[in-house]
Amino acid sequence: MRIPDYGGGSIANLMAELEGRLGTTPPLPGLHADLAAAIPDADTYVVVLFDGLGDHQLAHPAASSLAGSRVGRLDACFPTTTAVSMASMATSLAPAGHGILSHFLHLRSGTVNALKWRTISGKDSGIDTTTFLPETAWERLGAVGKEPITVQPASFEGTPLSRLLYRGARFEGVWSASDWIDATASMAGTPGRLIFAYWPMVDVAAHTAGQDSDVYRSQLAEVDGMWSHLTTRLSEGAVAVATADHGHLDYGRNDREPLDRHGATVFGDPRALFLRTDDDRAARLAGEHPVTLIDDPRPLLGPGDHPDLAHRAPSHVLLSDRGKLVIPSFMDDRLVGYHGGLEPEEVEVPLLVAAP
Repeated sequence: MRIPDYGGGSIANLMAELEGRLGTTPPLPGLHADLAAAIPDADTYVVVLFDGLGDHQLAHPAASSLAGSRVGRLDACFPTTTAVSMASMATSLAPAGHGILSHFLHLRSGTVNALKWRTISGKDSGIDTTTFLPETAWERLGAVGKEPITVQPASFEGTPLSRLLYRGARFEGVWSASDWIDATASMAGTPGRLIFAYWPMVDVAAHTAGQDSDVYRSQLAEVDGMWSHLTTRLSEGAVAVATADHGHLDYGRNDREPLDRHGATVFGDPRALFLRTDDDRAARLAGEHPVTLIDDPRPLLGPGDHPDLAHRAPSHVLLSDRGKLVIPSFMDDRLVGYHGGLEPEEVEVPLLVAAP
């Protein structure tokens, strides 16, 4: 079992490294020395997150500019899914510290979708996400006189997820890829900022069409161009660092099978099913499906002790075998691309660096 490197090789450590350079005291250590040395000191850092762009995906011919800026790789947090990794980027904490443990999150009030903040039946969760996370990196930066800004699609402004992730940051909404480049490059010209620039479309294409599709190729080429144009427009004193929240694996229709829960509480992610049940029932479920049973999942969640960790954490995890997808009825089985597990294509994300 591979445990993400929360000691200096994860995306949470990347954020800790950069906010620490800007004068805060982050809760996790920064990057390992070799990774840190690949990032020049700067007055302003631009952190680009291309959703769903795993390290292995840089081998695609459409990703040449991205691949040319690669200086290493990092680990996504576990499970390798957007809500978890983005919360780690927002807080510089491992999942056990910030408490967002999975896409389908087990709370005292029931199971909620941690991207949409709705219950599994589609109802509003009623949760005030503005107070859900512990202290954010943006709040720490503001407290030492730095300015945190996030640049991303304007349609995300004011959503429950944005209210969760960007407490303490200024939100700059954009309507196109060219707007994203212009806004990010322009704001990077002011010293004393950490700009978090997010773009979702590689993930959307990988989910809906798969990595062999023209749709995916087009979206990958777009973000390759976005990165290339942004890095040529960086002001003196600014450094751009790019990474991702997870990678992707493709599945055909015959690669998936339904899960009979046998009375267990099931949540988590499609490729990393979280259970709250006893050992016997967990073993029975594992014996019926092509999965690996993890009966001590706590190390996968990293250091930290969120006040509600004991209630939110799973007792067991079922990791779907490579090439297989075991999925309960409340999770979407219509997609092509999936993630959440610990295969290299899911957990390994790139570290890209560019400076003027």
